[in-house]
Order: sequence, then structure tokens, then C-alpha cells
Amino acid sequence: MSDLRIAIIGAGLGGIAAAIKLQEEGYQNVQIFDKNDRIGGTWAENTYPGCQCDVPVSLYQFSFAQSVNWSRLFPSASEIQAYAEEIVDRYNIRSQLRLNTTITSAEWDEGNNLWHLTSEDGKNYTVEVLIGALGQLNRPQLPDIEGLDSFSGASMHSARWDHSVNFEGKRVGVIGSAASAVQLIPELAKVASSLSVFQRSPNWLLPRNDRPVPPEELVLLMTEPEVAQKLGATNRNLIYENADVFFWQAFSWTPEGRAAYTLQAKEHLDNQVQDKELKEKLTPNYPVGCRRILFCDDYYPCLQQSHVNLVTEPIAKIVDEGIVTNDGQMHNFDILVYATGFETTNWNWSVDIVGSNKQSLKDLWSPTPRAYLGITVSNFPNFFVLYGPNTNLGHNSITFMLECQIGYAINAINHLKNDGYKSMAPSMNAQDEFNVKIQKQLEKTVWADPACNSWYKNADGFITQNWSDHTRAYASAVSEVQLEDYDLIS
Repeated sequence: MSDLRIAIIGAGLGGIAAAIKLQEEGYQNVQIFDKNDRIGGTWAENTYPGCQCDVPVSLYQFSFAQSVNWSRLFPSASEIQAYAEEIVDRYNIRSQLRLNTTITSAEWDEGNNLWHLTSEDGKNYTVEVLIGALGQLNRPQLPDIEGLDSFSGASMHSARWDHSVNFEGKRVGVIGSAASAVQLIPELAKVASSLSVFQRSPNWLLPRNDRPVPPEELVLLMTEPEVAQKLGATNRNLIYENADVFFWQAFSWTPEGRAAYTLQAKEHLDNQVQDKELKEKLTPNYPVGCRRILFCDDYYPCLQQSHVNLVTEPIAKIVDEGIVTNDGQMHNFDILVYATGFETTNWNWSVDIVGSNKQSLKDLWSPTPRAYLGITVSNFPNFFVLYGPNTNLGHNSITFMLECQIGYAINAINHLKNDGYKSMAPSMNAQDEFNVKIQKQLEKTVWADPACNSWYKNADGFITQNWSDHTRAYASAVSEVQLEDYDLIS
């Protein structure tokens, strides 16, 4: 296999980084497919007002592709999408992009050790190696509410923002109060005549402490990047260390850590909200870290504006004029926004991936996805997943995990190229052992708390999303490919 053909499905940050590192390794026959007309993945699709990263930019950008084109410590979606464009051009991989190309199926040909890909327009592609970089936060989840299609006004999901809709002076209802909601609600409140937020349950919030990157710091970044990277606000190593410690303090099941972060979150609420009744509505009844911790400075103040209303009464149904809550009250709106997150636990990728024995990955992973190291899957040879099962984080940066996974995948691909193997897939024993071990570790985290319900778990309580340890442990686990854990075909 001297000239491996490699397909990457998904041109988000993971797919782009994989292509860059493959090129550095000498692989030239690489194609990146994406259904959208531009790169960036979730950062290209989420364009709602206020959309912003909740990881400091010095840690969110790739370690091998630093940029100085940032205006804030926590960059906007548009800046991250522009960063994706920047590094595609910097590393000269634009010719590998196949945009506006929806891959609908990928099937393993066991007789010839090949993947056969089919696109929505009927074209076929054949490769030896397949990398799934489809991500997780790109399948909008609409709420299960009676009359969802009954509303006569404009409506949209936060991840499918309709920029033709004018919110100026309108009565706006927002269903949801989590990560996307706390970013877009303060922005909509600036222009809406009235804004009602329908909260099913509150979230723990911590201060973001965002700020612009001043011109002096940008000049330093451009002229003396090594010096700039040592500044407290942009020190990548320091921020990484603090983020990894966050795992032990907030997510490992220790009374001291949970108490400390609960106190910090309560102080943030106390400092910004004095009204006792509102404060009670905004105080979660589940442990801190159980769900995604949100970082926001302007959400609590926004809710206290005279034209903004927090509704905690459950929604009974949606009707032509707006929303009816369980108490029978009618809430009239001109526009409805669904800030209700994404479908994640069922892993319903748009691509039907079929491995050995005609096994569909979609069926195999319903309702409990399992992989080996979150990267490879038994009976799916020469297939590598980025941001796979149990590689999500409640702390630190997913781009760090992506770099680790890409490095592991390339090491494995090098074995295919250099050692004469035609295919490799983890053995079922190795995959099972890994999953038993990680679930045992996860039992010691806050996510296993019986009071904890979140998108990190499936309906059976199986934690399908999150890594069980700090990120150093993951980097160590994927530092080498243990060939004894693989079924190898020569």
C-alpha cells in the first residue's frame, strides 16, 4: 500500500486538521467531503447572534496551527470559521476539498479491502482508508411538544438561523436555556420588544471573563509569538493545566471539588441576581458538572430587564398564536426560537457506514455506541472516527482530543502502509475491555450521579459521550498503536 487513498467525511476542524497532518506525513491522495458549501463544520452552521466558543482561543486553536487573527479571548463562530479557512490556505489543502458533496453511504468491500463511497448525486469513490469527521453538534434537536408545526409566525432552530427574519420590535419566545440559549438571548433582548425564555431546568453558570485582545497584544503575537504565549491570558500551557485540573475539581466525584465549584457558581448567581424568587428559579437541583457548565457574564443581567420574562411553567402545546403553558396561560409571539440543542446520543450520522458482515454502524451504535479508544470500531476495518464515543469533554478543549486522535489514526495508517497490512480493525475483546474499563472509571464521576440526566448519557443511563479522566490520560492511551489489540489482514 504505497499510495493509500484516504477519504475524510466532514470539513470541520477535525477533518481539516486530519488532512493537514496526513499531508505532512506524505499522504497526497486525500479527499475531504462535506455537504456544506463552505468549511468549518459546526462553526459554519451555527450563525445565531452571539454564537461564541466557550474555550479560550489560545487553547481552542490547534497547537500546530496558531493564528494571530483573533479579536477576543473567546472567539466568535465567524472568527473560528475564518480560522478554518486560514489554515486550509496556509497548509495548501484546498484542492483536496469536495464541498457540496453529501456522502450518503460507505460500505466495506471485504474481498478487496476497500471502502466504496456513494454520494447523494450518484457518484462513487473508492478508498483504502476512511476517516469519519462528522462531529456531534450538527443535528438539530427539536423538542417533543404538541403542535410544533402549528405556529403561524416565523420560527427557527438556533443551529439553522434564518437571517432574513427581522427581530426588531417583535415579540420573541425562546424555548431552551442552555449553551446556545445563554448566548443568543442577550443579543435578541437588545432588539425585541418583549422576550420570554422558556426554561425546563436551570443550568450552573460560571463567569466567562471575556475581553478584547488589545492591539498591543496582537502586535506582540505577530512579532514575538513565544513571548506573547507566556502571557497569562494567552499562555496555552497554563490554560491547559488549569483546564485539566478542572476535571478533578468539578467532575470527579469528590465532595471537595463539587463543593468548591458549587460555591463559585452560587456566588456568580448571588452577585448578579438579587431577586429571591428569580434566584430560586435559576438554581439547579442537580450537582454541578452533571450537565455542561456554562460560562456567561450577561445572561443573568439580561433576564432582569423589564421586557424579558423567565417562564418555568412547562409548555403544554404550541398553537397558531404562540405557546400555551400547563397553567393554561397563553403567550403570544411573532417569532419562536428553538434553542434546544442537538441529537447526540443516538449518533444518527447522515452517512450509512456498513462494515464487515454487512453490519450498519448506525444499527450497531443504537442505543449504545462503543468504540476502541473512541477511534476505531470492531468489524469496521481501516475506519477511524474523530470525536467518537467517550471522547467528549466537560473540561479542557476538544481540539486537543482531536489532535490526539489524528495522531493515533496516522500511526495506524502508517502500519498499513509500511507493514504490508491490507486492513486492521480492533478485536472485539480489546474493544470490550476498553469499554468495561472506561465505564468503571466513569462510575466515579458526577455524570454517574443518579440525579444527573444529560445528553452525556443514553436512555439506559450508559455514559456514551465523555472521556473518564483528564486529557493527559487520553494522550497517553493513544500515544502508540498496540497491534496486538487489532485483527490484521496481510
